[in-house]
Amino acid sequence: MSKLINLRSFKNFFESSSGGGILLFICVVLALIIANSFYSEGLASLLNTSIGFENSSIQLKYSLKQWIDDGLMAVFFLLVGLEIKRELVEGELASPKKAALPIFAAIGGALVPAGIYTLFNYGEPTAHGWGIPMATDIAFALAVISLLGNRVPASLKVFLAALAIVDDLLAILVIAIFYSTTLHYTYLLIALGLFLLQLLFNRLGIQKLVFYIIPGIIMWYFIHHSGIHATIAGVLTAMTIPTTPDDKESPLERLEHILAKPVNFIIIPLFAFANTAIVLHQEMIQGLTSSMGLGIILGLLVGKSLGILSTCWLCVKLGVSALPEGATWKHMFGVGLLGGIGFTMSIFVAMLSFDDALHIEEAKLAVLLTSCAAGLLGYFYLALLGKQNKQL
Repeated sequence: MSKLINLRSFKNFFESSSGGGILLFICVVLALIIANSFYSEGLASLLNTSIGFENSSIQLKYSLKQWIDDGLMAVFFLLVGLEIKRELVEGELASPKKAALPIFAAIGGALVPAGIYTLFNYGEPTAHGWGIPMATDIAFALAVISLLGNRVPASLKVFLAALAIVDDLLAILVIAIFYSTTLHYTYLLIALGLFLLQLLFNRLGIQKLVFYIIPGIIMWYFIHHSGIHATIAGVLTAMTIPTTPDDKESPLERLEHILAKPVNFIIIPLFAFANTAIVLHQEMIQGLTSSMGLGIILGLLVGKSLGILSTCWLCVKLGVSALPEGATWKHMFGVGLLGGIGFTMSIFVAMLSFDDALHIEEAKLAVLLTSCAAGLLGYFYLALLGKQNKQL
């Protein structure tokens, strides 16, 4: 019987770097099919189902979609925070010389798209969405470049990973500073106290993860009620978890390994499914050519490539840094295209940008279509480039 069921292919899928991106794509397609079928009302009802409890002192009753967006995504941001800290301590961002190129490329790749969006939407009701085209979806982008295998230099994959991590950090800062609602300082002070407690545990050399996770969960509750988006609790908790620059597995690396598969194969696909269940209609399609739609599309497709490539060129010309080993300017253009895969973070910012439900849905559709286009263009461009280089 065991010969009839080959589990090796499943194991290989879940261990591959592209597996999460493929599952993400499947969930998006599935969500769109269901949302535009006979089952759309059932799906909407399911996502709006209230879960949790509440009383006069505690409010923990939210819709299933809110739990996904605010609760599960805090775990996603915890993993992102762990990756950022690891790269700062021992990875591509640890050395100023190595870190310069991905850091400046990420900044350029965020500012130019934001500028393009603002150019189209200045003075419009949709102007607040300038943060939407700034982000790169690390899971999706790395999944695409991993599918290319040895057709691109290994250093290019490392550069894209470092760039996407810095990009995520910028997105987190933008969310915390520009997309927070009215602040409740009592809750913020309690959250700050819990963060300081976590820092104290770190200074005391406490290695057990439970001493960081439990205060982190409580901090999530208070940040959620403070007016700052609750997912920031995940990033703050990650910054306090101990790590070391040597080969010995640290608590940070242990937690990163624990979270990697649940985040990539459960949380991000669930978020994608819940937030791309878009009911398509004529007015929404027309929104793609509105000032908001054009700002997102051109910001991600043109702004990302232009921002990343021009900033890299400036860094190399000024002698601040060098191109990744084995990479050419043609490769860097391909990375710029992949940087236009906004997806998870862009959709997340879109939901925080507008109160109008139609604007949110139009922004999601623009992000979705543009991210797919950027992924396909980047993949086929780099694949063709790799084929040409092999023939030389």
